Amino acid sequence: MNLPNKLTIARVIAVPFFIAAYMTGYNLVAFILFVAASLTDMLDGKIARKYNLVTNFGKIMDPLADKILVYSAFCLMVDDGTMPGWMLIVILAREFTIAGMRTVAASEGTVIAAGMSGKLKTVLQMIAVPLLLLAAAMGDMGQLQDYCALAGQIFLWASLIMTVYSGAEYVLKNKSVFSM
Repeated sequence: MNLPNKLTIARVIAVPFFIAAYMTGYNLVAFILFVAASLTDMLDGKIARKYNLVTNFGKIMDPLADKILVYSAFCLMVDDGTMPGWMLIVILAREFTIAGMRTVAASEGTVIAAGMSGKLKTVLQMIAVPLLLLAAAMGDMGQLQDYCALAGQIFLWASLIMTVYSGAEYVLKNKSVFSM
């Protein structure tokens, strides 16, 4: 197994530790774990492309690892009221729709690549979560905490907008999947 794939697996392995830290109130530890895991996403892709280590495993597991990490955080944030549940439902509906379309396309031998808007959605999510985690880790630090929480909410809403946009774009660009 190559280094990029090991980094992807490390990201998945980090998730239970992130969840445990978050659920037990170790917000700074949860923040550090989330940021470290997110950085493996950037690193594995750069290494895979630079050294021609792109694999089918990586193509499938890298975006899945991102989703496991980010949506674990979102579930926890719905539970503690940081994020409204309906927002997570919209995000998951988009993901399930795209996954279903990719499955149908793959069954016909067609691979549908991720678009730039979907990648931007992921980046916005991976910025929103650490900002919200950092705000929680700050405790009662007044305006700095408020600014961090506000920035996290802005990125969260921006990611929701990109979620809807990228989902619509994906469906419209690949509507032929519905006739397979």
